Amino acid sequence: MKIQNQAGIAFSTNRYQKNQTSITKTLEKLSGGDKLTRAADNASGLSISETMRGQIRGLSRAQLNMQDGLSVLETTDAGLQHVSSVLQRVRELAVQSSTDTMTDEDRGVAQAELDQLLQSIDDTADKMEFNTQNILGDVRPLYIHVGANTGQTLRIDTVNVSTASLGLEIAKLSTREEAEDLITKVDNAQSIISKHLTNTGSDYESLTHHKDNVSNIEISLQKSESLIRDPEMALEMMDFVKQGIRQKGDEMLIKQTNENVSDVLRLFA
Repeated sequence: MKIQNQAGIAFSTNRYQKNQTSITKTLEKLSGGDKLTRAADNASGLSISETMRGQIRGLSRAQLNMQDGLSVLETTDAGLQHVSSVLQRVRELAVQSSTDTMTDEDRGVAQAELDQLLQSIDDTADKMEFNTQNILGDVRPLYIHVGANTGQTLRIDTVNVSTASLGLEIAKLSTREEAEDLITKVDNAQSIISKHLTNTGSDYESLTHHKDNVSNIEISLQKSESLIRDPEMALEMMDFVKQGIRQKGDEMLIKQTNENVSDVLRLFA
């Protein structure tokens, strides 16, 4: 009879330790919700996943950039609509003054209102801003970064709606001839505003479609990244239970072996 079975204990102890390591890894996956808790788990998968995560975060930020761009265009549209409305009233005054039934006093009142309306247009051009930046008093490009990588930009342009840019810097209603001339000027100004509105609407649609496309790409990348990183909770739970059963079995084997040794030793006591 052998008093100590070193081979059996060593085998059980070694398997117990390996099983304990497996249980620890499984618990890390279950508690953290991440299949790749360390590079050793899947080095290539981790590298791919990190690249995807960079792209996902970049696309998410790009969507916020595009939302800012859409807000700029919405503000621009509101300003242009206001100027268009003011021009309609200016034209109405010009038509009203294009008749000799108007007295000089009537023309004076109309001129005072005209001056206020034109000042309103200039105020809109000078004071309408987005994030402290003027968007209706100067023509310049705005580049919106719309992707996760370098060079992925879309351009939108600010506009100038000042009376000078619209050809209305000098507008008089003192005579019928000046009033008729103003009608032509207002029609030309309305054409400029209409062109700005068309371009603004086109930029808005383009940016909206691009934002939707980027959102779809982000969702696809998230799904792919999830396949690499997210653990199958059901399978991990099954492994955890199986590892627990093995661990209990090894504990019982080690305990039984130790008890047998103790029983033999007691024979010599």
